[in-house]
Amino acid sequence: MNENSEYSAPGSKRTQNSIAGRRAQELFISREPIVTAILVDGSFFLKRYNKLIPEASSHPPQRVAKNMYQFLMRHVGSEYLYRILFYDCVPFGKKLHNPITGRAVDFSKTVQAEFRRQFHQELRKLRKVALRLGQLQDRGRWIINPDKGVLLLKKRIQVSDLTENDVSYDLRQKGVDIKIGLDIASLAYKRFVRRIVLVAGDCDFVPAAKLARREGIDFILDPMWNPIDPNLHEHIDGLRSTCPRPGHLKKLRKPVPCELEKA
Repeated sequence: MNENSEYSAPGSKRTQNSIAGRRAQELFISREPIVTAILVDGSFFLKRYNKLIPEASSHPPQRVAKNMYQFLMRHVGSEYLYRILFYDCVPFGKKLHNPITGRAVDFSKTVQAEFRRQFHQELRKLRKVALRLGQLQDRGRWIINPDKGVLLLKKRIQVSDLTENDVSYDLRQKGVDIKIGLDIASLAYKRFVRRIVLVAGDCDFVPAAKLARREGIDFILDPMWNPIDPNLHEHIDGLRSTCPRPGHLKKLRKPVPCELEKA
């Protein structure tokens, strides 16, 4: 046999060194810290926050941002946070006229738009939080709110009974789902993390979750206590919500000891 062959007789020094090396490598891997990335669908988070938290509508942006940070850090515990990636859209800024009253509406000055801008600014101040912004797609139409639409179809009300609050301008998120999918793929392929937590409530993430799991990533879904399709369980490694449980709301715990503000 060639003397340069990798083969070594059992019990030889080379074999013992090889076994010791493998054991050391396995020990190193087993002790490697778990680094977690948390990805948040911003629109979904804010909807669930307003539904779950008492008097959420009166919370200023700073409080909402820090409460969110507190909830999410429970996924990390004593382990390591890679980064919190928050996905949202730039507030809509057009001026339009309400079709019911004809009143001019400046969407850039609405309460929702102002809150979003301030909330985004607060997120930028938090340690290890990255803001990933998409755009709102202008669908160019007003739509009647579903409950009023049903009453109209049943002829229980007339069009003349509608008020300006019974219609809303049709906007859709654009680019957010793509950004989430690309970031999951990047985190998985580049081995930046060992665990990904996704705060979301729909099925759009399934292809990205499959990819991450094939790459050995521990993939956790946080639906904020929102019911999910039972079929989703086969595409995730775990299901965990860290915000207050609906119907059993308790006072918010003390903030997790961590540096909130960026240095």
